[in-house]
Amino acid sequence: MTSDPKDGKKHPAVIWITGGDSNSIDGTSLSKVKPRANDQSAAAYRKAGIVMMFPTLRGGNDNPGKHEAHFGEIDDVLAAADYLAQQPWVDPARIYLGGHSTGGTLVLMTAEASKRFRAVFSFGPVANLRDYGNMIPVNFDKISYAEQVSRAPYYWLPSVQSPLFIIEGVDGNIDSLESLRSKSSNPNIQFLSVKGASHFTILAPGNDLIARKILLDDGVVSNIKLTESEMINELSKK
Repeated sequence: MTSDPKDGKKHPAVIWITGGDSNSIDGTSLSKVKPRANDQSAAAYRKAGIVMMFPTLRGGNDNPGKHEAHFGEIDDVLAAADYLAQQPWVDPARIYLGGHSTGGTLVLMTAEASKRFRAVFSFGPVANLRDYGNMIPVNFDKISYAEQVSRAPYYWLPSVQSPLFIIEGVDGNIDSLESLRSKSSNPNIQFLSVKGASHFTILAPGNDLIARKILLDDGVVSNIKLTESEMINELSKK
């Protein structure tokens, strides 16, 4: 977590959930400079002076418990937000949530379960955890239908109450985004399919744009708006 800048101010904050094994983090890899074409470290927020938190979840690193495949982990993300809100250099009314790939799916499911966050940014999620296959430590053939549905973001989109942005490059995991879009009539959710971007190249420009929007988002409720054309313009920047 970003340390106290000692400036006496309360800052906006972002909790970021990484892709891959999103229950664990590698602090060394997060601190290294990443190529713009695949910056999964969400460096744009730190560079903008936004507080960053990378929580480890149950069963990850040396944490107790076990991977539950985006089930109990939702509670862990919410607990991380509660802890973050208690830090004296964090504005508790301006805590955001973002993530990529498997992390993007978890933040999508967290937005479906809670309105805790001011806004949520989900890059490249899937509509159903089955799509991850062996990447997820749950054998879906051996659990009940109810448990399968509980891990499928596709079914819970109507429950989203906070601003939620689901973002993917057209050359990435776009089928899942379109599946989610086809299911949703929720006005709180915006879908952005970005031409010229992939599952990875969308991250740096997307987070650069969002970071700038967060710094200006200081009203009673979030006023963040994102468009596909803005994302495409960011892609052209070096």
